[in-house]
Amino acid sequence: MANERNSDATVSLGRHQRNCSVCAHQQREEIEAAFIGWRSPASIAEEYGLADRSSVYRHANALGLFPKRQRNIRAALERIIERADSVDVTASAVVAAIGAYAKINAAGEWIDRTETVSLNDLFDRMSTQELEAYAQTGKLPGWFKGTVGTGQ
Repeated sequence: MANERNSDATVSLGRHQRNCSVCAHQQREEIEAAFIGWRSPASIAEEYGLADRSSVYRHANALGLFPKRQRNIRAALERIIERADSVDVTASAVVAAIGAYAKINAAGEWIDRTETVSLNDLFDRMSTQELEAYAQTGKLPGWFKGTVGTGQ
């Protein structure tokens, strides 16, 4: 399509800087930080007196701010989580945002944490006395609960 941008296209940085309202802006660093922090480009344009959101997008594209923004996905999730008490959101949306936030490390990388616990191995570790107590009362030893992360 003619309207699609070629992601491999290079931008003349000198030409961009000469014509860019963001580059010429006294608060350029704040504008860039707001973009990287997942603020809406439309609200950035409005706050800083730029023509429109396209100005912000062009600048971000020319200066390679999109990868920085993508690595900062935690900031977007933080914004959702922080507004959980003041915006009409569903509980599942907040839980999903918190779950996603917990899986993203400081470098912006998604880390799936998985843990497998073999209950057979844990029962094998139990002494004869612990097994007898469990059989009679259903009570698990303290170390068992700490290992599995749940208790009875």
